[in-house]
Amino acid sequence: MVSASGRPIHTESTSRPRILLAEDDGEMREMLSFVLWREGYAVESMPDGASLLQRLEEACTSEAIDWDLVISDIRMPGITGMEVLEYLKARGNLPPLMLITAFGDEQTHELARRLGAVALLDKPFDLQDLMSQVRRVILPHKSKTDYTLEKPTKYTGG
Repeated sequence: MVSASGRPIHTESTSRPRILLAEDDGEMREMLSFVLWREGYAVESMPDGASLLQRLEEACTSEAIDWDLVISDIRMPGITGMEVLEYLKARGNLPPLMLITAFGDEQTHELARRLGAVALLDKPFDLQDLMSQVRRVILPHKSKTDYTLEKPTKYTGG
């Protein structure tokens, strides 16, 4: 969950798998954040591709990349999810990226595959399909299996 500024409004235990989410549609971003949180994931969400790219660059410089998965819409103002995927591929050793889009033609799917996306879901998608893809990517890479939900707390800044 995030505040209007895109900052997290809850803190999470580091034992929970972490997802970085970028979606420019506020309602969709909030819904996806909630569903992922409810399923046991710690979610940090961004309102656009530029914020996502900035967050990834900050993590690279501090060597604090601890996300298990990045989920990004493709079409967003400014920097697209596909451009973020290109950045991740060029940097190497960054988390896997799953794309979501309302404009998923065959060329888009092929480009996403070539650039290394772990999945591309066409909107509207079934939330169970999303969760199946998330589990497929995250579970093989996690040794911990006890992801207990914690009550969300409001983000106080920082």
